[in-house]
Amino acid sequence: MQLRPHRLAPDEIDHELIWLSVSISSLAAAAAWLALGLPWPQCAFHELTGLPCVSCGMTRCAIQFFHGHFLAAWKWNPLVFASLCGVIGFDAYAFIVITARAPRVRVLFRDEIERKYARIIVIAALALNWIYLLAHWRDF
Repeated sequence: MQLRPHRLAPDEIDHELIWLSVSISSLAAAAAWLALGLPWPQCAFHELTGLPCVSCGMTRCAIQFFHGHFLAAWKWNPLVFASLCGVIGFDAYAFIVITARAPRVRVLFRDEIERKYARIIVIAALALNWIYLLAHWRDF
């Protein structure tokens, strides 16, 4: 895997701008949803099985995270906590490169083996998070 600086070509899609916009819009929509007192999303998997799904606790994790209760957010869902930290890091990076018109960083996989290992790491993270949730779901 390589990280490579890349100047944005005039006709190239600006991924940083798109994903920064999606991130901010999603946060605004979620805040408005909760501020209006609309019902919380229900998990069909949890309703059918009584067990937590891989993303159970995501809403409560995000609420705790944005209130600054990081330990509580971590306990609700460690993978979502890590993802929120990553999104904030990406948003800061995107804001800086957009405003400074700096070169963008691109991740390049050298071969199919690296792609395979990246997929395995993502699947393992999801599985470990689900195991954590299954082990602790009665604690909440």
